[in-house]
Amino acid sequence: MPSTAYSAELRPDRPLRRFVLWSGAVLGGLGLIAVFSLPLPVAWRAVTATAWTAAFALELARMHRAWQDCFAVRLRADGSASALGRDGRWQPVTLLADGVLLRRWGWIRFRTAPGRVFAEPVRGACRDSHDWRRLQVIWRHVGADG
Repeated sequence: MPSTAYSAELRPDRPLRRFVLWSGAVLGGLGLIAVFSLPLPVAWRAVTATAWTAAFALELARMHRAWQDCFAVRLRADGSASALGRDGRWQPVTLLADGVLLRRWGWIRFRTAPGRVFAEPVRGACRDSHDWRRLQVIWRHVGADG
């Protein structure tokens, strides 16, 4: 198989996506507890808590919105990538350098053509998935460089 045709296609892991969203909400709530325990006047704590809530809620909403538009991700050996959109078409995306891919799970970040940045939590096992095995090979060559 020529290297330009060598690619890995991954479908979203819905339970992993839910885990990320729920853990973000729980950690955001714990952050609120920390804000309310600060030795500040009540008015400052209220303003800080509002800003904190807006920031983490916005981030979770952005993540959720990006996932609603991504039904699969394809990475190629040459470092290019694309995402399968809601309309059933593959759109080019840019692989960003700050992702992580370990043996059984990973966090891969992309930028869409309009500039939206999103991360896709992924997991798999080389013995069970040819695409996961290919992703591991591709990541060793181009993933860490982005």
